[in-house]
This record gives sequence, structure tokens and C-alpha cells, in this order.
Amino acid sequence: MLNRRHLRVKVMQVLYAYNLSDDKAIVNFEKGLLKNVEEVDEMYIWTLNLLDEVSEYVLKDVEGISNKWIPTEKDKSYTSTKLNTNTFIESLRQNRAYLEKVKKFNVDWSYDPEIVRSIFAQLKDSEAYLDYLKLEDRSISAEKDIVKHIFKKIILKSPDVEQALEERFINWQVDKEVLQAMIAKTFKNFSNEVPSKNNLAELTPSWIEDRDFILDLLKGSIKYAKEFQDLISAKTKNWESDRIALLDNILMRMAITELIHFPTIPVKVTINEYIELSKSFSTLKSSTFINGILDKILADLIAQKRIKKEGRGLIA
Repeated sequence: MLNRRHLRVKVMQVLYAYNLSDDKAIVNFEKGLLKNVEEVDEMYIWTLNLLDEVSEYVLKDVEGISNKWIPTEKDKSYTSTKLNTNTFIESLRQNRAYLEKVKKFNVDWSYDPEIVRSIFAQLKDSEAYLDYLKLEDRSISAEKDIVKHIFKKIILKSPDVEQALEERFINWQVDKEVLQAMIAKTFKNFSNEVPSKNNLAELTPSWIEDRDFILDLLKGSIKYAKEFQDLISAKTKNWESDRIALLDNILMRMAITELIHFPTIPVKVTINEYIELSKSFSTLKSSTFINGILDKILADLIAQKRIKKEGRGLIA
């Protein structure tokens, strides 16, 4: 699922695009931000559908074996279509939310059938698949183990899948970690033998609150950009403006927006989050630089009584 750090990354990416764009209509960037978030859900559904397609491919494989004049002994070991009726996959196929999203996102792997064929070929060569075919337990708990194997051992390690998703989703490399967490959550959620009681993973723990969070953070960071940039400039007088990375300025403006305009987020959480983001997305020295500047700005804001948090211990 997307946590607050992931959501801050989404806002950071859109703010970076805003700063480089001639288009300053905030509404366009709000739409872009929400689309950016929704693409994570779309990526999730494409991946679930790939598991579905690989399970269905067994029908083609078995048909190919049956059409052989002289099947080999090895061929005879793979005449079962059990995978196509895998209990986990069947539960997924009966999930209304999944079916609606497959339709919504126009998910269809037939544009590159080689991907599905390749994944199944790798699965077929594994001992895990032979063990699965011998397994008599058809409970969802037992049957989803082979699906986990397909995802973890084949799909996640497939260069073809990576390339296909990277071409379709510009933020694939950043969102891959979230995708893995959502698939893992799905395996955990799908534990009931009754399909209607199994739920897809949620995009965020509380989308209504998180949607407000990212939109308010985006709008606040834009609305108060000049004011907050002046605060930053006052603490970086010995630095030439062009020596400060644009991303560092964006991260600091986002942090100040949170410090002043988000009363329920503790100060320490805000400072630590943006220091960590700078380590992942900016220069080697950015985290130390941002930490030092934000500490000085925070001291001034506290002295001016501009930091107003709800609850005890949210400022210290």
C-alpha cells in the first residue's frame, strides 16, 4: 500500500514538473497527481491479471501436448489443467472489484503474448510446479503457494515483465516496492474459501484522508512557494542560488508547508521524512544540508509561534 512517504514522493514529483513547466494552472497538476497515484492501482491490477493469464495459459499448453503425434514421457507429466482452476485464481476471477478494474484499465496482455508464454515455460520447468500438480489439497491456503511462486520467483525476476511495466508506467522503478506490498497483502487477504469474502489490497490505509493530504500539500507548497523560499534564502545567504538543487528547495518548501499547515503531523516526523526523501532522490550531501536549514527555520517558526500542532509532543 501507499504510505505517507510514498504519497510525499508523488507530490514531490508533481511539484518538480510544475516548477519546470510553463503551465501554472494548479488544477492540471492536481489531476496529474491523482492520476499518478491511481497508476499504482492500475499497475497492481495488470500484475494480478498476469497471474490470471499465466494460469489460463495451461489450457494452450495441454492442447499443444495433446496434438503431438508422440508425446514424450515428460509431456505426460504436464497434461493436468489444474492450474487453470487454482482456488486462489478462481477466487480472483470471481472478485467483482478485480473484474471492474480490469475493465476500467483496459487490461489485456494479448498485446505481448510472449510474456505469458515465457512465464509459464519457466514455471513448467520448476520443481515447484511438479509438486503442485501432485498436491491433493485444493484449499485456497495450499493453492496460493504456487501463485506466490509465480510472482516472487518468476514475474519479479523477469526482464521482459520489467520492461513491459516500465514502458507502460513511467514510475515503475519508484512504485515497484509498493506493488510488491500490495500483492503480498492480496495473498494475505485471500484466505477464505468463499470468494465474496476475499478483498483486494487497498491503495492506501485511508484514501479519503490521504487524498486530502496530498492535494493540500501540493496546493500549499505552490501557494506559499515564494514566502517559504524567502525563509530558505535567508538561511542560505552564503550559497549561490544555482548551487542549491531544485529538488532540495522543493523538499524544504514541502517540509515547511507541513510544519505550518498540517497541525496533526508531528514536527519530528516531518523533518525526518524529508531528510529520508533527500537521501533517496537528491544529491549525496542534500540530507545534511536540508537537515541544517530546516532546523534553523524551525527554530524561527517556533519563536514566532507559527507552529501550531494539535496534541502533546507534536512540536518537540
